[in-house]
Amino acid sequence: MRTVFEYLKSKSIIGGIAMTIFIQVVFISIFMAGFKPALNNVSELTVAIINEDPQYGMEMVEKLEGQLPFKTVSDLPFGQAKKELDERKIHMIVHIPADFTQKLMQQNEQVQLDFYINQSNPQMTSTTMQTVATQFSDGIKNQLGMETMKGILQGLNLPEEQAGQQAENVANKVKSNIINSNTPPTGMHNMMAPMFLTLASYVGAMIFTMIAAAQLKQMKTKFGKWRSFWAMQVGNALVSLIVPIVGVSIYFLFQGYETDVFVSMWLSHALEMFVAMGVTGLFAMLLGQAGAFINMPLMLIQTVCSGSVMPQDMMPALYKFISSISVMYYSVQSDYSHLFGGGNAAESMGMMAIIGAGTILISMVINGFQSTKSNNGKQEVELAA
Repeated sequence: MRTVFEYLKSKSIIGGIAMTIFIQVVFISIFMAGFKPALNNVSELTVAIINEDPQYGMEMVEKLEGQLPFKTVSDLPFGQAKKELDERKIHMIVHIPADFTQKLMQQNEQVQLDFYINQSNPQMTSTTMQTVATQFSDGIKNQLGMETMKGILQGLNLPEEQAGQQAENVANKVKSNIINSNTPPTGMHNMMAPMFLTLASYVGAMIFTMIAAAQLKQMKTKFGKWRSFWAMQVGNALVSLIVPIVGVSIYFLFQGYETDVFVSMWLSHALEMFVAMGVTGLFAMLLGQAGAFINMPLMLIQTVCSGSVMPQDMMPALYKFISSISVMYYSVQSDYSHLFGGGNAAESMGMMAIIGAGTILISMVINGFQSTKSNNGKQEVELAA
């Protein structure tokens, strides 16, 4: 027992215990705070209702706006709505065709409601929209019941007897047609690929910068602060360009894509890794190894608000704000676009580049104020490794 006591009271083990407790606290707190309110925020999703039927379609729009648990817009042209759906600005389109009422009145015709869903989205979004489309279609069939439909048809100046005959089979006349776009290849590994490829690059960058920041301190005494700083930036760029090839190649061994997709994914994650080195490097330069106590929670928060599990619209306010300046969020959005289609990959990569430029400017300020004295830089490099 004495040996065990000596082991447990050593500074390194006490520090290790403190770190494990710290990880427990931040992991559980961040994930619970991020995901618990998600379902309560489902009303923040947006559905476009496109009505081309000037008769009963008008009444259906009112019912849709009153019953759908989402934000609804009904003044968009059909083409514009499709464009915004593809760009993930809206999450579903409900299309009421021009012949909706006409086909309801015809005995041998079946009317079709179209539900457009962009599958190049977090799984929570596409699953929610698929479920709502099915439930709403069933609800329409129930609403168009015998007495309701009879009154509608009489309002269209049909004789009562004829209206009654038309109403008998109306529930079977409404058919839901779910039209999916940008559908990912089959397999859970494909749906989760944007998250894991992004996380792999970010975690690798975070660990690398712990060593790089310590190495920078050691180099400053020999080469000066600015030569060393820019040498680190060039080195980070080279590492970022090479390392993601490994992760992307492994994924492509499991799921093949065209060469142009491989190149796009490689360059996207090279940019992500370089920017992630800049973000995590700020705290490593300021605090040394203690920077991990900020970088770890920051990574976890970005994992929640990366847009791989829930869309930005469903995030709590703080997480939504962080996602707007998060390299992981824009990396995941870029992956969705490159792998499955939709969105705007150039815009996502542009936002990553802006974040990267910001981190370089801030790190230049930090480097300018730091001393060129050694401060045991060699020992810090060994500790980080």
